[in-house]
Amino acid sequence: MFPRIAIIGTGPTGLYTFKQLIGSTVPLSITLYEAEGEPGKGTPYHPDMNDPAMLSNIPSIEFPAFTETLVEWLRRQDDETLMRHGIRRETIDEREFYPRLVLGDYMQAQFERMQAIAAERGHEIIVLARHKVIDIEIQADAIRLRVSHADGENDAAYDHVVMATGHNWPDSTEIRPGYFVSPWPATVLTSIRNEAVGILGTSLSGIDALMTVATAHGMFYADAAGDLQYQPAEGTEGFRATLMSRKGILPEADFYCPLPYVTPLVCTEEAIDALIATGRHDLLDEVFELFRGEIVARDPDYAARIGLSQLTVETFAAAYYADRTESDPFVWAAKNLAEAEENRQKRYTVPWRYAILITHEIVAKVIPHLDQNDLKRFHRHFKGIFIDDYATVPLMSIRRLLALARADKLSILKLGEDYEIRTAEDGLERGAEIVVGGTTHSFGAFIDATGQETLSATDLPFPTLVDQGGVREATTPKVEAIRSLDRDPDMVRTGGIDVDEFYRPRLGLMSEGRLYCAAVAFLLHKEPFVQGITSARDIGETVGRAILADIAEAKAPVFQISA
Repeated sequence: MFPRIAIIGTGPTGLYTFKQLIGSTVPLSITLYEAEGEPGKGTPYHPDMNDPAMLSNIPSIEFPAFTETLVEWLRRQDDETLMRHGIRRETIDEREFYPRLVLGDYMQAQFERMQAIAAERGHEIIVLARHKVIDIEIQADAIRLRVSHADGENDAAYDHVVMATGHNWPDSTEIRPGYFVSPWPATVLTSIRNEAVGILGTSLSGIDALMTVATAHGMFYADAAGDLQYQPAEGTEGFRATLMSRKGILPEADFYCPLPYVTPLVCTEEAIDALIATGRHDLLDEVFELFRGEIVARDPDYAARIGLSQLTVETFAAAYYADRTESDPFVWAAKNLAEAEENRQKRYTVPWRYAILITHEIVAKVIPHLDQNDLKRFHRHFKGIFIDDYATVPLMSIRRLLALARADKLSILKLGEDYEIRTAEDGLERGAEIVVGGTTHSFGAFIDATGQETLSATDLPFPTLVDQGGVREATTPKVEAIRSLDRDPDMVRTGGIDVDEFYRPRLGLMSEGRLYCAAVAFLLHKEPFVQGITSARDIGETVGRAILADIAEAKAPVFQISA
């Protein structure tokens, strides 16, 4: 009998897990469950969830290949397909950003190719679209799933189960008239009327929401000089958007850099591992010293300019954002765009930006080992620096923002730390009011685009598993208990799901540990940088290897794992 494996979700993480599994030389039975009707696309790239105007935030060169790279796949497509997505064949490039819908088509095509490869290798593959797993129960000899579908419900048992459910977006987006708690599905936003639109969030999700609404009320075009402009549609005089955030700043344009990353000079994996090996949990300041050393080594002029030697975990952000916070957002964005375009042409990398980029995954290694106080300091003061640096946006997105501003259709609002949001619960008929510094800003439509919140064990949509205690909140050492290294420190549960290095919940209900949590929303607390395609690849490969290793160990010497 083949080992039975279930993957819940066929987005990026599920597909990279699948890719790893089908590399086994031993036949496996793999069932993939997808709640939607098109397996293999994933929510961030699905046509029912995204608008054609939404661009991916990852260039082709950074998209880990399945059976072929994104560029290779694009070059195989006919002209009609490329035209449908607004892609000219001569512009296909590994550094280019493409619409989210293109990436969805690519992943679905790769999924189909991987299914064919799996069948050739003797694996049994079952793909169940419009099948939603509604419950999980850990039993003595198996993991049982409860599945809902058009014909009712049924149970199925597996040896290994991977929860690759991705982000956790609400079923209903417009929870009150004109008030949207998420930019997805984007199709809902196209119904927004000719009115003032407020968007909470100035980063990737906020820009996605803005572009959906803007293209529903007008169009972008290149003028005679080749500059991008925005033409409002007739009858849209009332449409005007406001992006808002605490800082009131825009993200940076994507900057040119060598890929894959070069090895850091100071903030190295070895240095971080040495800190972890001390057994201490008050490590954040020592990590910051390594981070500071990396910037000094890469870009001493920048370090001197911002006074890096005098900065701390708490004060670095103010210096990092100073240029943006002290400038008009659109003036700064235009200057940053020009710099990014010139650097791309010259293939020049800004050293300090690259220093932050190449250290974020290394710094992330220490986060599960921080104590309660340092974990809070990291999330409050330090995390955002890395996210801002790696979550740069396509140059086209910045061009579109500037075009909207020139057309007097876009403004930026700085909220600061003291602001109030009023909704229908406060007596409004529609949308929201934002009160900042005694001034009230009214919006007929309001979109919360602040991104995915970290979820905890009790938020998992599998009630029996939760009731069994099959998952629990991640633990963090208490500050007062970290000094004594001859005993385990006292722990406090702080959120997220407690998983081991193979993404298995620390549950103790099955000694084999055959349940895997690869759902991003439940990992963000201790792994704040797991969002994105490359993280999906890393998680999927880790989970796949762990499953194959478990099978091999259980059945040795019969089972072998391919290299």
